[in-house]
Amino acid sequence: MARLDGSTLAHGIGGAQDLPISPELAIAGAVAALTVSFTVLAVAWRTPRYDDGETGRPAPGWIDTLVAHPAFRVGLRVLGMMLFLYTAMAAVFGQDRVTNPFFGIFYVWWWVGLVPFSLLLGPVWKAISPVRTINLAFAKVSGGDPDEGIFRYPERLGYWPAAVGLFAFVWMELVYPYSTELGPVRLWCAVYVAAMLLGGALFGNTFYERADPFEVYSSLVAKMSVWGTRDGRVVVRSPLANLSTVVARPGLVAVTAVLFGSTAFDSFRDSTTWLNFLQEHDIITTNGAVGPDTAAAIANNLALLTFCAGIGIIFALATMATGVDPEIDRRSLPNRFAHSIVPIIVGYIVAHYLTYFVEVGQLTLILASDPFGDGSNYLGTGDLQVNYWLSYHPTLLANTKVAAVVVGHVLGVIAAHDRAIKVLPARHQLTGQLPLLFAMVGFTAGGLFLLFAA
Repeated sequence: MARLDGSTLAHGIGGAQDLPISPELAIAGAVAALTVSFTVLAVAWRTPRYDDGETGRPAPGWIDTLVAHPAFRVGLRVLGMMLFLYTAMAAVFGQDRVTNPFFGIFYVWWWVGLVPFSLLLGPVWKAISPVRTINLAFAKVSGGDPDEGIFRYPERLGYWPAAVGLFAFVWMELVYPYSTELGPVRLWCAVYVAAMLLGGALFGNTFYERADPFEVYSSLVAKMSVWGTRDGRVVVRSPLANLSTVVARPGLVAVTAVLFGSTAFDSFRDSTTWLNFLQEHDIITTNGAVGPDTAAAIANNLALLTFCAGIGIIFALATMATGVDPEIDRRSLPNRFAHSIVPIIVGYIVAHYLTYFVEVGQLTLILASDPFGDGSNYLGTGDLQVNYWLSYHPTLLANTKVAAVVVGHVLGVIAAHDRAIKVLPARHQLTGQLPLLFAMVGFTAGGLFLLFAA
């Protein structure tokens, strides 16, 4: 992904030289934290605590009243449509240059921004989604019900369409050689909108809950927020209690594997190891950038697919490598434990994209005031300057990145342990978790290694 001013940007990761922490020390500390956490859990945590979704205290009355008020929901829909239309204008009438704010809105505000906004506010994309709003408008005009489509959404599909959509996005961002050319990205968005509107018409709002890649992504991350619902009321509860309410459906492992694997690949593709490989096999251009030739495209495609599929396969094998009661289908275990990957995804995304989101996000706000590249300043933000405070404090930045990875993995271990106590028989509740623990230790060590190697 190119920086919007035209220079190369590795998504906020400057490299090991910018992170003044020993990689070996960070990895050793993270592995020790996971091992100690598992040991403590095995001794002190013998009954499920976060597996009923009934915990939490009622939110303050004014919050519940505000969220339930129709005007609040309409306001969010209007906000989402305004952002959508403004972005569409930049995409259609803006200049085909990387300074077009459409690229920043697409890659930074939309993709990366879903994580912090969903963590703080809950499932924001569900609330502001323009495709939901357009589908709602069509339903009102035709006298239909947006919740009910022509057909019932097939249960066997689960989250698989969302996994495919997410992979299509990360492919566009990380592998497609023309990811900063206006035509292809604009076409991708048009196909996404068309597919979502067709799916909503056929299967109603259930389609968005399970097949919209960005709604599924946002809703999964929102499970790590403190906001939940019970009996139609807003409650404040532990993020781990929220996380336990993730419904295990087909394709859930695929969704988490794409999210985690693509972020790991994003680090790997900027590592010395990968760049040396491309150079040695003459599939990299002389100026050091991966060229749009066939060999480079094939190599990156295979690498991205390997990362996503590899993480999914490792996780599936680790969760199935345990003894279960005869009435439990071993093949159902990966999806039943997949929620435990969500904290790992959040931690690694925070570590990997932190400076990218903060700094290029500011640049996008500046450029957004001139969507057509004609010198306008519609939003009044065109004269602002990017604040590089985070980059000027590398020690704080490094500690934050490592802490995000470690905390995410520890929370993942806790979530997996709590689910194992409920799912696994008593004689396998400890030993049955070891394969998954080893997998998570591997994810931790690999994630931190890539974080420093990029």
